[in-house]
Amino acid sequence: MAAPIDWPDELDALIAAPSYHRLLFENDSVRVIENIVPRGHTVPLHTHCWPSTLYLLNWSDIVRRDAEGTVIMDSRQLNRPVEGTVLWSPAIPAHTLENVGHCDFRLICIELKTPSAEPKNKLPVMPLG
Repeated sequence: MAAPIDWPDELDALIAAPSYHRLLFENDSVRVIENIVPRGHTVPLHTHCWPSTLYLLNWSDIVRRDAEGTVIMDSRQLNRPVEGTVLWSPAIPAHTLENVGHCDFRLICIELKTPSAEPKNKLPVMPLG
């Protein structure tokens, strides 16, 4: 099993922001998390230590900031993906995520713990967080 990127355990999404991340399944190969960010909420500082496949359940505009509070992604400046879209995300260092849209933001995150955790087919990359 590949070791996660060496970020503090207390910043793991399930520990640092349990109100927004719910563990659905975990074994030695994968960890499946449901992410729900209600409209107007900001997810506390957290990390995602493994690359992941993201399945978008419900889109809402989001702003991601790094640990210093600098905006590193504002989805209002991107093409809006449709629900049901599958995306690829590398591991994500410490960040917050603010839902600035008009509804809940929901996705399923399938974190890949295995050494060859890069997609063979090229999925679109969306640094959602």
